[in-house]
Amino acid sequence: MASYLSGISTELGISLWLLTIILIWSFVWKLLALWKSARKGQKVWFVILALINTVGILEILYIYVFSKIGERKTVSKKVRKKKKR
Repeated sequence: MASYLSGISTELGISLWLLTIILIWSFVWKLLALWKSARKGQKVWFVILALINTVGILEILYIYVFSKIGERKTVSKKVRKKKKR
């Protein structure tokens, strides 16, 4: 495994430790985003996040931006229902 990563880092022109940090960074954000989308039942987002690798950028945007958009809509619907009663 180490020789495989070493070969990739050589081809990319970056050091092995930097490649390792990038892989861990991406893996952590991907796990967090996949967990959040699964808990919310957002199947489309789960598939998109699972298939597309953006070194954590899409995952961070999903966690802090896109997942909040759905929350605002559901909260506003609940507030409207309470006001009608």
